[in-house]
Amino acid sequence: MIDGKVGSPCVLEIENLTVRRGNYVAVEQVSFEIFSGTNTAIVGPNGAGKSTLIRAALGLIPYESGQVKILGRSLNKLGKRWEKIGYIPQKFSFDRYFPLTVEELVALALPKSAFWKSRERKIWVQQALVKVNLENQSHQRIGTLSGGELKRVLLAYCAAVPRKLIILDEALSEVDAKGEVEFAELLNKLQREQGFAILQISHDLDLVSRYCDRVLCLNRQILCQGSPRETLSMENIQAVYGSTLIRYFHSH
Repeated sequence: MIDGKVGSPCVLEIENLTVRRGNYVAVEQVSFEIFSGTNTAIVGPNGAGKSTLIRAALGLIPYESGQVKILGRSLNKLGKRWEKIGYIPQKFSFDRYFPLTVEELVALALPKSAFWKSRERKIWVQQALVKVNLENQSHQRIGTLSGGELKRVLLAYCAAVPRKLIILDEALSEVDAKGEVEFAELLNKLQREQGFAILQISHDLDLVSRYCDRVLCLNRQILCQGSPRETLSMENIQAVYGSTLIRYFHSH
């Protein structure tokens, strides 16, 4: 179990989760908690079950056994509480010729309410884009954005309305090193301002050490967990990554 900040509510609780993909057990008996205001990274080699774990926790794929609670409720009882959860996938697939602009995509996050006038919605969206340094690209079509810019638009989408938890499934897998650092700094700044919890999958142990409070080392099972200082020792890293170790260090 992960110790949260004193007095912080638990926003995600996973208990004894097992996920099977065909005959293969991809995630086995995984348990952990995410607390409000914390930044937790899941690290491990390719094929360790990281994305499978995230997708099962969000109800995107079924799990064989165990329990998932978000904001104190099971997945099928979340209802409108789903609006408190932001999600940035590893790949955001869309038709790059589709005529959707940056501001139109971010506006989709806003509640569909008669109380929202078009001018108010526009101001709200522009404020979200300012937070991710994309205010000058508001009228640009999303199909023309770079990988890093697109991920920042998705971050603006998540930050446009109040969230309790933002989950990132290898969101920076197609972003260059400079873009990774910029995104990590923006995410960290937004978390300080808005207080949401973060659960992210990352292959960059340098960024994990710099920005995260907690680390889960996963290889089908949780092999170790704790603060970056405690968890990312050379002994633990070698145990988790084995012969693939060198691929997970990043130089900026």
